[in-house]
Amino acid sequence: MQKNKDHIHAGKKDVAKNKNKEEQQNSSLAEKTKHGHGKTTPKEDKPHHMHNGGHSHQKEAHHQMMIRDFRKRFWITLILTIPILLISPMIQGFFGYELLLPGNPYILFALSSAVYFYGGWPFLKGFRDELKEGAPGMMTLIALAISVAYFYSAATVFGLQGMDFFWELATLIAIMLLGHWIEMKSILGASRALQLLVSMMPAEAHRVTGDTVEDIDLKDLKKNDIILIKPGEKVPADGIITEGSSYLNEAMLTGESKPVKKTVENKVIGGSINGNNSLKVKVEHTGKDSYLNKVITMVEEAQKKKSEMQNLSDRAAKWLTYIALTVGFVTLSVWLLLGFPFVYALERMVTVMVITCPHALGLAIPLVVAISTAVSAQNGLLIRNRTAFEESRKITTLLFDKTGTLTKGDFGVTRIESVNPEFSTQEILRLASALEQNSEHPIAVGIIKKKKETDTKIPQPQNFEAITGKGVAAEVEGKQIEVVSPGYLKVTNIKIPEDAYRDAAETVVFVIIDKKLSGYIALSDEIRPESAKAIQIFKKNDIKVMMATGDNEKTAKAVSDKLGLNAYFAEVLPDQKVEIVKKLQDQGEFVAMTGDGVNDAPALAQANVGIAVGSGTDVAAETADIILVNSNPQDIANLILFGKATYRKMIQNLIWATAYNVVTIPLAAGVLYSTGFILGPAVGAIFMSLSTIIVAINAQFLKRQIGKK
Repeated sequence: MQKNKDHIHAGKKDVAKNKNKEEQQNSSLAEKTKHGHGKTTPKEDKPHHMHNGGHSHQKEAHHQMMIRDFRKRFWITLILTIPILLISPMIQGFFGYELLLPGNPYILFALSSAVYFYGGWPFLKGFRDELKEGAPGMMTLIALAISVAYFYSAATVFGLQGMDFFWELATLIAIMLLGHWIEMKSILGASRALQLLVSMMPAEAHRVTGDTVEDIDLKDLKKNDIILIKPGEKVPADGIITEGSSYLNEAMLTGESKPVKKTVENKVIGGSINGNNSLKVKVEHTGKDSYLNKVITMVEEAQKKKSEMQNLSDRAAKWLTYIALTVGFVTLSVWLLLGFPFVYALERMVTVMVITCPHALGLAIPLVVAISTAVSAQNGLLIRNRTAFEESRKITTLLFDKTGTLTKGDFGVTRIESVNPEFSTQEILRLASALEQNSEHPIAVGIIKKKKETDTKIPQPQNFEAITGKGVAAEVEGKQIEVVSPGYLKVTNIKIPEDAYRDAAETVVFVIIDKKLSGYIALSDEIRPESAKAIQIFKKNDIKVMMATGDNEKTAKAVSDKLGLNAYFAEVLPDQKVEIVKKLQDQGEFVAMTGDGVNDAPALAQANVGIAVGSGTDVAAETADIILVNSNPQDIANLILFGKATYRKMIQNLIWATAYNVVTIPLAAGVLYSTGFILGPAVGAIFMSLSTIIVAINAQFLKRQIGKK
C-alpha cells in the first residue's frame, strides 16, 4: 500500500506562528522573585499578583463568589436542618423517640420556610431561568420537588390532614446545595490546577542585552529577547535555548515525571523548572500566546462545551420532571378512584414527586467531566472536543504519521549526494540549509545540525514559499532552490536516482536547483522505544494500527515490519491522507488520525477523532479534537483507555443516579399496597442520599485510571 507524504517544513509552521504575532505583547505573571546577575538594573520587590492576558479574572472571581454563596447557603441550611430533623414527627417515629415542643408545627414551618426561601433560592431562580428558555432540566426538577414538599407541608400545619415533609424538604435542599458546591469547586479546580502554575511564575525575567543583564517585568518581555535563567528558577516564557545545557522539570506541564535534558536549540516551556545550570533562551512566545495560557484556555473551553453525555444528563432531568408530574397526578387519581381520602392520595402523590428528584443526577456527569479534564491536562492530554474524547472508546483504526510519532523525529544526516557536476555535496548542503534554517521540522533540524559542523555561513533566502505538503522553495543567491519530498518528484515527473535509497531506514529529501534535480540528502530516524509497547496495547484492545508517511516505500516497509503494523501507506501527500481516512470510514472503521495539526489538518478534520501530536509551543493545532503535549504514541494509548474509563464512569454514575427511581417510584406510588408495603419518604430519602454519595466517590476513582493499560 502506498501513497505519499510531505516533508513539511517550517515555512508552514512559521506562517501559523505569525498569525498571532500581534498577540504576543501581554504576559501572565505572578510571584515576584528577586534576581541579579552581572551588571543588573535592580528593581523593587513586588507583591504577588497576576496579569492574565488570555483569561478573564472576572469570570473566575464570579465563579469563586458562586462557590462561596453555595457554601454559605449549605452551612446555614445544614444548621437549620438539624433541629428540623430532631422535632419532625416522622423522624421521631422512624427512630422511636419523642421530642415535643410548644408550637412544634409552627417551629417546623418557620425553620423550613427559611430553608426553602434561602437555601432553595438558587434552584427556584434556576427553575425560572429554565422556563424562560423553554428547556426544563435539573433546576426544574429540584424546584418542583422542594416546592411540592414545602407547600404540602405548610398546608398540613394550617389544617390539612396528613404528615409534613419538612424534614425531606430540608435534607433535599442541603444535599443539592452540597452537590452544587462540590461540582463548582471541582470544575474551578480543573483550570486552577494549571493557573496555579502561572501564579507561581516569576514576575520578572533577566533580559540580556550585550554584557548587561537587567530585570524586567514579564509584560515588557518581547519576542526574540534573550533571557537568562538561573539554576532552580522557573522559566518565564516559551523559547529556544541559545546557550547552556540543563535538566528541566516539566512534570506540571507534560506529565513527564523525570527531568528532561535540554541543550542548545531545544525548546523550553514557560513554567518549567530549571535544574543546576544556567541557560540563555531566545523568547518565542509570551502572554496569551504562551503554552501555559493555551493549555488553560483549552481546559476552560472543554469545560464550557457540553458533550453528548452531559446533554444526556440534561435530557434525563427533563424527562424525570415530566415523569414526576405524570406519575404524581396518576398516583393521586388512582388512589382517589380506589376510594381513599383526598389527603391520603395527596400524600402519596407528594411522596412520589419528592422521591423522583435524584440528588445524584446533578453530580453524575459534571463531576466526571471536571475530573477527567483536569487529570488529562496534567498528564499532557489536552481535550478541545469533549464528545470526541468520549468517543475515543469507539476507535477501531489508528492512522499514524511516522516522523516524530512512531519515530523519535531526531534526524541525522547519513549521506549527501550530488547528481549535478556544477554543485558539490557541500554546496548542496549549504543551499538546502538556507531554506531549512527557520524550520522546526525534524528533517530541517537534522540538515541544519549537519551544516553547523562546517564554518561556512548559511545564506539568507528570499521569496520563501511553502509548497503545501511537498516541501519548501526560495530564491538563494539568484538561484531558485527547492527542497522537496519524493512525492513531489513523482508529481513533477522527475526521475528519482537509482541509488537514492541504499538503506531502508533512511528518509531522503531532494534538492532542485533552477528546476533541475541537483542532489539529495539522506537522513535516518530512530524508532521510538515506546512505539512497540503502544502498538501492543492497541492490538490488545482490538485497534488496528496503520501508518501514512511521505517516506519512500522501503523506509515505510522497514518501520511497519519492525513495529508489526496492520498496514502502511508510503509517499503520501496531505490530500491523499484525507482519502485514506475516508476510505477507512467507508469500510466501517471509526478512525483516529494523528498528525502535527498543521500539515495534516485536512485529515485531522476528516477523522472521527483528530489527535494532534507535538511538543512545547506547537501543540495548539486548531483542527484537532485532542492535543498531546508529547509525540509519544503511548500517550495516545493512555488517551484512548482513559476515554473509555471516563465513559464508563459517566454511565455508572447515570445508573447510580437514576436506578433507584425505577424501584422507589412504583413503591412510593403504592404498587405493593395489597401486600401491606408502601415505601415511606424516610426510606426513599436514604436511597437518595446513598445514591449521591456513591456517585461522588465513584467519580473520584477516575483519577486512578490515567495510564492504566
